[in-house]
Amino acid sequence: DASNEFVKGKNQNKLSPENINKIIETYRNRKDVEKYAHVASLDEIKENDYNLNIPRYVDTFEEEEVIPLSQVAQELAEVKAEIASSY
Repeated sequence: DASNEFVKGKNQNKLSPENINKIIETYRNRKDVEKYAHVASLDEIKENDYNLNIPRYVDTFEEEEVIPLSQVAQELAEVKAEIASSY
């Protein structure tokens, strides 16, 4: 999943030489790279009805930090107080 491997452009994003090299080296090495690449067997591809969509093979999910509800409530109270003091 090289969807994050690019250089932002005005109208179009571009692959830098470093991005291209990372993609090529990953392909050549034929190794799993967490959140980036997975070497799927033909049986695994068959199990997925020959669907080659990247998310079926590479998990890029990033778990978000859980903020305690007490902290959220405190921040909300502070914002309400701030708004009330501006009137």
